[in-house]
Amino acid sequence: MVETSIFWLRVATVLYAIGLLHSMMVVVRRSSILYATAQITFRVGVILQAVAIVELAMAYGRIPVDNVYETLCLGAFLIGLVYLFVDWRYHFSSTGVALFPLVFLMTLVSAMERPVATWPDVRLRDAWLIVHIILVLAGYAALLLTAVASVFYLIQERRLKTKSSWTLIEKLPPLATLDNLIVSSMGLGFVLLTLGVIFAVTWAFIESGTRWISDPSVDLSLATWALVLLMIFLRASAGWRGRKAAMMALTVVGCAALTWAAHAGLRPVLFR
Repeated sequence: MVETSIFWLRVATVLYAIGLLHSMMVVVRRSSILYATAQITFRVGVILQAVAIVELAMAYGRIPVDNVYETLCLGAFLIGLVYLFVDWRYHFSSTGVALFPLVFLMTLVSAMERPVATWPDVRLRDAWLIVHIILVLAGYAALLLTAVASVFYLIQERRLKTKSSWTLIEKLPPLATLDNLIVSSMGLGFVLLTLGVIFAVTWAFIESGTRWISDPSVDLSLATWALVLLMIFLRASAGWRGRKAAMMALTVVGCAALTWAAHAGLRPVLFR
C-alpha cells in the first residue's frame, strides 16, 4: 500500500507540472492559454494526492506526518484545497501563478521518500548536472539584471522626488521602463531557477537518496527560489510595483548571492 501511495503521489506531481508550465507562461509571456487545462489537472492531482495520503494513513494507522516528506505532502495537499476553495468562491485565479509552482515542488520533494534506480549511464548523470548548472547560472544572470534595474529605479525615483539635475542620472530610462525590466528579468529568473531547482532535486535524489534534504546549500537554494516565488505572488495578487518591487528584488538577489557562495566553495565559512 505504501508503494501504491508513492505511485499516486508521483502521478499527481506530473499533473501539477501543467500548472507549473502555466505559471511560467504567465510570468514570461503574459499568456493564460493553459489555465483551463491547468485547473483540470490540478483538481485531479489534488484528488490523487488525497488518495496517496489516505493510503499512507491506512498503512501506518496514523496521520502521515513523521518526516519532512510526509509533512510536505500533507502541506501541499492542504494548500491545494485552499486554492481550489478560494478559486471557486472568489474566482481569485491570480494566486495560481504562485501556488501552482509551490504545490508542484512540495509534492515533487514529498514523492522522493522512496529510492529509485541509479543512473543508467554516467553520461546522462553528468549531462543532467551540467544542464542544472547552466540553468542556475542563467537564472542568476537574470537576477543580476533585476538588481541593476532595481538600483536604477531607486536612483531615478530619488532624482524625481528631489528634482536633481545630474546629467548622468538624467540619462536613465523612465520609471515605467525600469519597472517593466524588473518584472521581466525577475520572471525570467524565476523560470530558469525553477527548472534549475527541479534538475538539482532530481539529480540529488537519484545520486544520494534522501540525504540531500539536510544539505544546507540545498536549503539555501530552495529559500532563494521561495523568495522569487513570493515576489511573483506579490506582483500578481497584491500588485506590487515600483519601489516595493525594487526593494524585494534586491532582497532576492542578496539571498541568491549567499546561495552562490554556498555552492562556490565558501560553505565552511558560511556554516561553521
